[in-house]
Amino acid sequence: MQLDRNLPLDPATSALLFIDVQNFCARRDGGEFKDLPQEEFDDQYGWFFDKFERETLPNMQRLQNAFRDRNIEVMYTVIESLTKDGRDRSLDYKITGFNVAKGSWDGKVLDAIAPQDDEIVLPKSSSSVFVSTHIDYILRNLGVKQIVMSGLVTDQCVESAVRDACDLGYLVTHVTDACLTYSQERHDNSLRTIKGYCRQVTTAELIAEISG
Repeated sequence: MQLDRNLPLDPATSALLFIDVQNFCARRDGGEFKDLPQEEFDDQYGWFFDKFERETLPNMQRLQNAFRDRNIEVMYTVIESLTKDGRDRSLDYKITGFNVAKGSWDGKVLDAIAPQDDEIVLPKSSSSVFVSTHIDYILRNLGVKQIVMSGLVTDQCVESAVRDACDLGYLVTHVTDACLTYSQERHDNSLRTIKGYCRQVTTAELIAEISG
């Protein structure tokens, strides 16, 4: 493979990965937010959900449909412990207070981009999917060399996955308008920070590329 981050996707060796687009953190009634007073929720997360529901989620759906139409692998990772009490989750998640229990509603991928029967879903118990799952092993078995990243949140779990994927030898395409975090400033700063590790494109640009 040519040594260039900006190579277009080869459908035969590519996969789309959705990161943490799940009930826990992508629904207003998800476990991360359900106990917040309405005023506090609106102040801290109102902008995020308005933009997510209006722009980011529809872009995710467009990506999902386009990749399925081209028979390109579509995969998902969700925050979900391997145990009900979360004893297996990372120290960071324990300190933060995150525990999405094994088999819980919070751990399910959002219905709006629900996986099809044969699509792979990997539960993770740390920020990076490459740390707490065997995704690297799976991707290599699938023959994947180029990974497209979309998900939540841009400057945390998405950024962690981008860096780790690059260090493990994958070419990463980061879809800038199919990721989101809790403010425009944080999102834009993350895009600038991670730019040196990956190719950055919009949803429309990427769909045009794989459809062409």
